[in-house]
Order: sequence, then structure tokens, then C-alpha cells
Amino acid sequence: MIRDFHIAKREEDIGYYAGYVGSAYMFGRALTSVLWGMVADRYGRKPVIMMGTIMVAIFNTLFGLSTNFWMAVTTRFLLGSLCGVLGPMRAYASEVCCKEYQALGMSIISTSWGLGLVMGPALGGFLAQPAEKYPNLFSKDSLFGRFPYLLPCLLISIFALGVSVVCCWLPETLHMHYGQNKELDDSFDLLEAPANGSDVKEKFYKNEGTGPTSQQSLLKNWPLMSSIIVYCVFQLHDMAYAEIFSLWAISPRKYGGLSYSTVDVGEVLAISGLRFAFCLMHLKLDIKDFRMV
Repeated sequence: MIRDFHIAKREEDIGYYAGYVGSAYMFGRALTSVLWGMVADRYGRKPVIMMGTIMVAIFNTLFGLSTNFWMAVTTRFLLGSLCGVLGPMRAYASEVCCKEYQALGMSIISTSWGLGLVMGPALGGFLAQPAEKYPNLFSKDSLFGRFPYLLPCLLISIFALGVSVVCCWLPETLHMHYGQNKELDDSFDLLEAPANGSDVKEKFYKNEGTGPTSQQSLLKNWPLMSSIIVYCVFQLHDMAYAEIFSLWAISPRKYGGLSYSTVDVGEVLAISGLRFAFCLMHLKLDIKDFRMV
């Protein structure tokens, strides 16, 4: 896509500009994820999830209609900024599942990410530039001939639009979140004694790191921060592989690449994504067995 924008003066500089398009989405998501989490805590998980899927349908289509480099960067950035479904979806899974199945629910979300790694690259690889690959079905003067990357984006947008419609039947779980906090306070009210009840309650909140009177700073919560660091390292390697491998595979052999076509890149990423989903399914079963033990 960057090559077709003709913004790179040299062919070996295509990866430099492709990095901006690839990172624009994650940059926007990093800036607004906490904000979307606060919105989900205040107004509910369901509205945030529905809005996120609708934004995917809108801005993913606009990305496929991009005619220049800056339009592509802008649409990707706005998509990442306005699609804050990752945090609310994890919160939703933890609230809609029983305690013994919360880890299973979280692993299903990760498995769906793996399935996306299978279907997404396959759609992009097989359906990009349809006028060149399937001239009998798409002419160069058609809409998909003038916008060679619209077809895979449009199919994903239609799927996201269907998901947003299905989300109308999702039950809201924000009341469960508040209900759990209320049950915690009610249990203290029942156990509280006139002499030392407040000391016990304050001591419990101090040990648990939660509560309305003494809230620990998230930055001082080492188990939380360590899990975030591990997740960041994993995402760094995951995104670096997805971006760098594609550029290396499609680059000409004279620049050290593999001279793959978009179809070849899609097939390789789909196979690797299928293996990733398979490993996550095994991990999910291992977690279930461990909890049973």
C-alpha cells in the first residue's frame, strides 16, 4: 500500500513509512485506553463495546479508501483512538463468568485474538488488489480497481457492523461490578464490632489494596505492574514480528527480502496465526486442569 502511495523516494525506504502506518493504530490506542476504561466504569461496558465495533466499521472502510499516506495514518490513528474495546471486553469477561471460569474467559479472548491473526492476514493477502489477481471478476475501472485495498477492509467492516448489531442483545454487567463492591461493604457491616470493627476493615483494605478509604496507587501495585510489563514485552514482539516480517517477505531479493506476493505473505501469517491459536487453546485447557487440581 505504501508503495502504491509513491511517497518513498527509494524502494528501500518503504519500510520507514510503513512503520508509521502500522504504529499509528497502537499509538492512538495507547493514548485513550485508560480513558475508555474510565468511560466503561461510568457508563457501562456495553456502550463502549458497541461504539468500538461501529468505529471499526467506519474507519476501517476509510482506511481502505485512503488515497495518500497521511490519510492512511490519520484513519489508523483515529481507529485506535476511538476503538477502546480491549479493556472493557476483559472486564466484561471477568464479570459475566463465574470466579472458577474467569481465567477460561480471559483465555477465550486471547484465543479470539489468535483467530483474528489467522483470518485477518488471509483476507488481506487474498483480497488486496483484486483487479490484478482476479481480472475476470473486477475490472481496473471498478471501485475495487481504483481502491485496491478496499475489498478486505470492507469485508471486515461489514463483519464489525454485524457484531455491533449483535451487541444490542448483550446484557450490561456494570451493575455486577458495583454489586460486588456493595457486597464487600455489606459483609464488613455485618462483621463490624463496636470496639475494633473499623480497625479490622481498614486493615483488610490495606492488605487487599482496594477499598474506598485507603486506595493504593496502581503504580505501586507490583503484581499489576509486573503483569503489564510482561504483556508489553509480548505485544512488542508480536507487533514487531507482524510488521517486520511482512516488509521483509515482500521486499525484493536485491535488498535482502524474499520477493513474496501479498498472497504468499497472507498464507504464511495465516499459518503462524493458526499455530498461535492452537497453542492458546492448549494453554486454556492447561489452566482449567490446573484450577481443578
